[in-house]
Amino acid sequence: MSSRIQEFRQQFTVPFAYPVVFTRGVFDAANVVLRDEIARPEPARRHRVAVFLDSGVAEAWPGLAARIEAYAAAHAGSVALVHPPRVVPGGEAIKADLGGIRDVMHEIARWGLCRHSYVVAVGGGAVLDAVGFCASLVHRGLRMIRVPTTVLAQNDAGVGVKTGIDTDGGKNTAGTFAPPFAVLNDLDFLATLSDLDWIGGAAEAFKVAILKDRAFFHWLRANAAAIPARDPGVMERLVVECARLHLDHIRTGGDPFESGAARPLDFGHWAAHQLEVMTGYRVRHGQAVAAGIALDSCYARALGWLDAAELESILAALESAGLPLWYPEFDLRGGDGSLVLLDGLRKFREHLGGELCVAFPDGIGSRREVGAIDTALVETCLGLLRGRHAARAASARPEPTSRRR
Repeated sequence: MSSRIQEFRQQFTVPFAYPVVFTRGVFDAANVVLRDEIARPEPARRHRVAVFLDSGVAEAWPGLAARIEAYAAAHAGSVALVHPPRVVPGGEAIKADLGGIRDVMHEIARWGLCRHSYVVAVGGGAVLDAVGFCASLVHRGLRMIRVPTTVLAQNDAGVGVKTGIDTDGGKNTAGTFAPPFAVLNDLDFLATLSDLDWIGGAAEAFKVAILKDRAFFHWLRANAAAIPARDPGVMERLVVECARLHLDHIRTGGDPFESGAARPLDFGHWAAHQLEVMTGYRVRHGQAVAAGIALDSCYARALGWLDAAELESILAALESAGLPLWYPEFDLRGGDGSLVLLDGLRKFREHLGGELCVAFPDGIGSRREVGAIDTALVETCLGLLRGRHAARAASARPEPTSRRR
């Protein structure tokens, strides 16, 4: 006998739509892209806007805050800047600072922003994650406009539907699904990046190409050496194509809010996240992802999902792009003798809701997902990468010369 007295089944759908615009000079007064996105829902209204600026971007681009204020003044009919741009720490520091997160939320509320107001975050993926997290909580969600400034943010982190902060020693252990109001990718920001950040963001392009687009991978392989040479045309195509593939997956993959166990675009990430934590984020996300891709590609080869030529093409392309495949932290062991890196599998399982689901390439351009990892085989694959690294280091050393007496 049923104990239900009465039951109402509630079901509805909520459509989400947001533009991802590629532009240049987004804060030049003559560029109306930002103004038009702010005015989009109510063109006749003057909208309250708060801007949060990544400290690294502010340092690399002196005068940017003043330029943003001048932009607001030039478009005062649509944009009411509630406060001069607020500079916040860049990098993972902001995501791990709960006091700083609270301060951002406090300021959003103190400035009187409402659900018809805008938060504009200008910076790398960590700042977009942290400020987006705050904006998604105040009043249960403000309109968020992202202005990504790094390769990694423009081609991956900034175009998706997630926010996140780091708590309890883990990466992205708290967060929300909160699609942005708009994403404005200003390609001019890329010229200000350090070589590490320029190169690191390319790892996400390799990741998505290996799993989803064989032709794009071959283009990346052919142009890999142009990445550390800072070829702007190559980087522009890399960013746009990688962003398109990520957006296609979010739109057509059937699980944009990741309610299931599969995370197909987290190829290489279980090891990458753990490597970041193990190094205190000294190893940047992109570089960590590249090493994770290399490890998981070796694993796929060991199980016959990649052939030898495919594996070599992946590893050689990553190396040509200036992405290291080995870090000494891979060899760290805990008190029980097990690799500390393998704790990343446990954390990944918890992040997925208790069931492990890891994506691997099944030939370049397609993928398979597995629910168990052979940790002994992971150790074997690490040995292969260790040996490859040692051989490359030895070949790079100058030959000893005999001293003439």
